Amino acid sequence: MANTILHEGIKKYKSADYNGALAFFLSLPESDDIDNIELAYYIGLCYAKLEHYDDALLYLEQVVTGGAELDRILQCRYVLAVIYANSGRKKLAEFELNKLLESGYKPASVYSSLAYVAWKQDDVEKSLEFYRKAIEIEPENSTALNGMGYVLACENRDLTKALSFCKRALSKQPDSAACLDSVGWVYLKLGLMEDAFKYLNQAQEKLPQNEEIAEHLRIAHEH
Repeated sequence: MANTILHEGIKKYKSADYNGALAFFLSLPESDDIDNIELAYYIGLCYAKLEHYDDALLYLEQVVTGGAELDRILQCRYVLAVIYANSGRKKLAEFELNKLLESGYKPASVYSSLAYVAWKQDDVEKSLEFYRKAIEIEPENSTALNGMGYVLACENRDLTKALSFCKRALSKQPDSAACLDSVGWVYLKLGLMEDAFKYLNQAQEKLPQNEEIAEHLRIAHEH
């Protein structure tokens, strides 16, 4: 019964209509027929996708402490870690990610997230080390491939290899603004400006308000 009630919102969530899904879930009246942990799970995920991080934390923490099944708890812990990393709470992110590693949960994704946290803490070598571990575990993990290539490009290291990593990631996620931006950024570093503009412009079309993509385009125009 609970799944039937939530079905419309889950369908919206899976089709990436996060605003619509959230509005649906929040409009549901209190009912004994609704699994409140399941509802909190989807509301938390919607808020996370919409980058309303403080709201997401409230609901995802309910799932972690509310007796959900283990896989769900681990998934929510991972989302919490990503939220902590994106909102500058890097020590909390690191704590959650290390706990997830101990549990054996999606090690390639966890190592990629640890790499991102290390990068944000200006620890380039640790970031590259974590990305390498992620790629060793899961050679086609697009997040790890893209992250590795992007960090190498930012550091002006082995740009040919950086381009290879980023292009492999883009082949896995051809509509990803992050992957398009990374490929454009590597081309910019290589001085291949026609290719740089091609990919950076595509990235900006997908995420017109993204500050990082806008900054990369600004740098490209100065060349």
